Amino acid sequence: MPLIPPDHIEDVVRLLLAGEVAAIPTDTVYGLAARVDDAEAIARLATLKGRDPQQPIAVLFDSLEAVAPLIDPPEVFHRLAAFWPGALTLIVPARPGVFVPLLVPRGAIGLRQPDDALTRELLRRCGGLLAVTSANLHGQPAASTAAEVVAAFGADLPVLDGGPRGDAASTVIDLTEDPPRVLREGPLTAARLGLVP
Repeated sequence: MPLIPPDHIEDVVRLLLAGEVAAIPTDTVYGLAARVDDAEAIARLATLKGRDPQQPIAVLFDSLEAVAPLIDPPEVFHRLAAFWPGALTLIVPARPGVFVPLLVPRGAIGLRQPDDALTRELLRRCGGLLAVTSANLHGQPAASTAAEVVAAFGADLPVLDGGPRGDAASTVIDLTEDPPRVLREGPLTAARLGLVP
């Protein structure tokens, strides 16, 4: 399948809504995306990446209103959410009934609002939410171009070509602990987030 240009974004929307997996650009790196409510699509995504299907997958969202029904956030969430949109993933306690493949074992969900117009437009057209993990084989560097996605996964995977992206994944903060714990430091440092005494 050829690379899909941004002006054909509707082709990618149609594939994702039909339960396919597609690679999409984000504000950090390229990601593999699937519908949040499609267990089979999420399982295919995990198989494609070569990761444990029990390992949770983060949710990219367009607006806080889209994720509000999924979470039961602590107070610190609202302060850190001020850094969205951007390269920040927050692991937040989930409400009962949230789709299981998205949850970490403690019943929490990873959330991020990307700072990229093309990504946000795709999210809006897909209902505001997508399950997304970095576009790379497990243990390999994340893809920063559409060509790198094709090199990793072959030409059969649909890829929305958004041009070159960065090479740093998002900062990940676990809000299920008090104080919050930095699981991965990316472009947003713990000091900038106010998490260092």
